[in-house]
Amino acid sequence: MIDMHCHVLFGVDDGPKTIEDTIRIVEKAVKEGITDMIATPHAFSPHYHVPKKEIEGQIRLLTDSLRAGKYPIKLHTGQEVRLHENVIEKIIEGEAMTLAGSRYLLLELPSQSIPLYIERVIQSMLEYNTIPIIAHPERNSAIAQKPARLERLIRLGAFAQVNAGSLSGHFGKRVQRLSIQLVEANLIHTYGSDVHDTKARPLLFNEGLRYLEKKKKHDSIDILLENNERILKDDAFIVLDPEIPVKKKW
Repeated sequence: MIDMHCHVLFGVDDGPKTIEDTIRIVEKAVKEGITDMIATPHAFSPHYHVPKKEIEGQIRLLTDSLRAGKYPIKLHTGQEVRLHENVIEKIIEGEAMTLAGSRYLLLELPSQSIPLYIERVIQSMLEYNTIPIIAHPERNSAIAQKPARLERLIRLGAFAQVNAGSLSGHFGKRVQRLSIQLVEANLIHTYGSDVHDTKARPLLFNEGLRYLEKKKKHDSIDILLENNERILKDDAFIVLDPEIPVKKKW
């Protein structure tokens, strides 16, 4: 299995502080059956920006350490790119990193709102053969208030990723309920842990999958995990049409 959204680089953002902390996350991932992790440190956010060179250097360092420790897991480069008005320029310059060198880019919205210029950004990204995957929309207040806002972004050509912790209930029942509703409405396409550490923001990868199993969303599990694999292959996603009556669901 592939974790396409995780904070495993140490000492760069609000993820693990030391290489030992990173190793503990990796050990948990191995136990859960994860074979590949795409490192997605924060970029261009108000609080953190981890540049491309630092990411590439630490991936090399960690790859050597994991190989020496015989951990059966592969790390890939990426970023969780905060939406901002100049994001297209950063993509063109190669400073905004896609996931594992694919055409897919993990795009983080502000937590409270959806800027009006996002539609222009999505259209411009697609013109440059870069496909946005909106990170954890279930944690965005504007989408929680009106989930049809996410439907509009999906219809414009974006995709979306749900957090394992959201589905497992780590962020509370309201976020959990919205997460499963977005999955049921075919508005979620990929699945990531968004792990930051082993305590406050743990992996919970299998816990989220078990919640989907409990809700008998076996087909959704297959699609989410397959699309994660397709990121590494840079293949087109499996896509189901968003539910037309999504506005009536909430």
